[in-house]
Amino acid sequence: MIGKVLDNRYELVEFLGKGGMALVYRAVDKRTGHSVAVKILKPEYSQDAEFCGRFEREAMAASKMTHHNIVNLLDVGQDDNLRYLVMEYVRGRTLKDVIKQKGPLPPVMAAQIAIRILSALQHAHKNGIIHRDIKPQNILVHSEGMIKVGDFGIARVVGSNTISTEDSVMGSVHYFSPEQAKGETATAASDLYSVGVVMYEMLTGRPPFDGETPVAVAMQHIGSKAQPISEINPAVPPAMERVVEKAMEKRPERRYQSALEMAQDLQRAMQEPDGTWLDRLPDQPISSLAQHTGTTERQRTVHTRRWLMTRIGVVGMMVLVLGGMIFGAFRIYDQVINTTEAPYCLDETEAEAIRLINRAGLTYEISRTSDALKAAGYVIMQSPEFGTSMRKNETVFLTISTGPEEQAIPNIKGYSVESARNELERLGFTLLALPERTLSSSAWDTVLEQNPDEGVMMPSGSVVQVKLSGGSVTLPDLVGQTRQEAMFQIQQLQLNLTEIREIPVDDEIWFDRVAAQFFCDEKGESYTEGEQAMLHTQVTLAVYVSNQPKATDAAPETEKPPISEEELAQ
Repeated sequence: MIGKVLDNRYELVEFLGKGGMALVYRAVDKRTGHSVAVKILKPEYSQDAEFCGRFEREAMAASKMTHHNIVNLLDVGQDDNLRYLVMEYVRGRTLKDVIKQKGPLPPVMAAQIAIRILSALQHAHKNGIIHRDIKPQNILVHSEGMIKVGDFGIARVVGSNTISTEDSVMGSVHYFSPEQAKGETATAASDLYSVGVVMYEMLTGRPPFDGETPVAVAMQHIGSKAQPISEINPAVPPAMERVVEKAMEKRPERRYQSALEMAQDLQRAMQEPDGTWLDRLPDQPISSLAQHTGTTERQRTVHTRRWLMTRIGVVGMMVLVLGGMIFGAFRIYDQVINTTEAPYCLDETEAEAIRLINRAGLTYEISRTSDALKAAGYVIMQSPEFGTSMRKNETVFLTISTGPEEQAIPNIKGYSVESARNELERLGFTLLALPERTLSSSAWDTVLEQNPDEGVMMPSGSVVQVKLSGGSVTLPDLVGQTRQEAMFQIQQLQLNLTEIREIPVDDEIWFDRVAAQFFCDEKGESYTEGEQAMLHTQVTLAVYVSNQPKATDAAPETEKPPISEEELAQ
């Protein structure tokens, strides 16, 4: 559907991907010129009440929210049988792609990303929206470092009675909560469980549960305990591991009860990574803000001694962690944003390969060679190969086919010299422009003649000579004009002023006015005013000057300038 315009406004220019029920394109809003993301319900689902309902719920959910960490909804529409949503276009990658490429993320980076996800969920929950499908595939990492939560396709509006029991478990099995696995209604705590799973994957490089079937994974969410994060990645601080464990409690009432509460604990985990502040009574919900009573005297003594022993270390640790937080912000940009992968360019046209390379934030260099099997203008080799990890602005080297060893010369008459050169180089030929141009009504540098002519079979690398237009201009009569007026007219007509000769006169009323004009081309052929000549013809002016103070610029209406033919010849 590339090139299709929805509702006379959104022109689809690039296919971005597809999900279970929708196709996603980058489009250009013809009213504003901005790029937008257009999510189109697959045509086969346009008459399916369930999928249409999910699509409408996504629109309803997104319309209730505007937040800097949410992919915001811009428009909703229908063009014939195509239902579509217009969303904010986020240039970047999914968090899943980042984890696949990087493996476990630095703990501070993982916490910072999670806090931004929680900020989005706090806004959604405040507006009565439960996402129900939080997973790394739905978290977008913007090319400028922003974290965006997207895809509210199975979101639930609190209080809505349009959600079926079957629909309530349509999340992604590796990330949904125990209650979703049981087919129960999802709550805000369910989203926080999913955030815990996403954090687990960011810190370890893998989700906490896996299995051969979705049912096997779901059963682990219900009854199994995940392998401790510290066993997989010892670099994760105890406090952060405890926060993830808290978020992934099996019983919703034992988890964090708000996204804000979890975000606050993550923030404190970065400041106090040892986790002693998270010590709680057994079998009781924990909270970073809760105050607990009923502690025995012995427990208070142990806690006091532990507090005294750790304070000195904590002060130094806080300095390190605060520095790490600042450094972590740069690491998100450097490690996540400044790296990319080489796109797959083989068999693509030159223009499409360049677009893919630019989209990946890379640069390119092109060489050309003949290829008996590949049509001219298509990529036959690339280096580095597809999927190679690269830094932004690094170079991808492309080899473009010029077609078979011998092929027909194209018709380049009427092309500009640059367009002609590009077309010939695309096919493996070389352009040679003859130095002498021809007087013509065609624009300057237009190809008038070519040799060999169109259709002649020539080997790759052959030279095509072209004769170019010199354009055409009617030479002006500049006599009597002021120096400034004459120079302006020469510039407007695209002539070349090569010399100004100054002629002294006694009568100062002629001061700074043109006495005579001389036109000639590069070969020295002379022209007079009123004749047709090529653009950039050379002009020499003779201008009166006076050593006396200027009296007036006005020239006599009837008299001619007082200069003879002999004087001009001098």
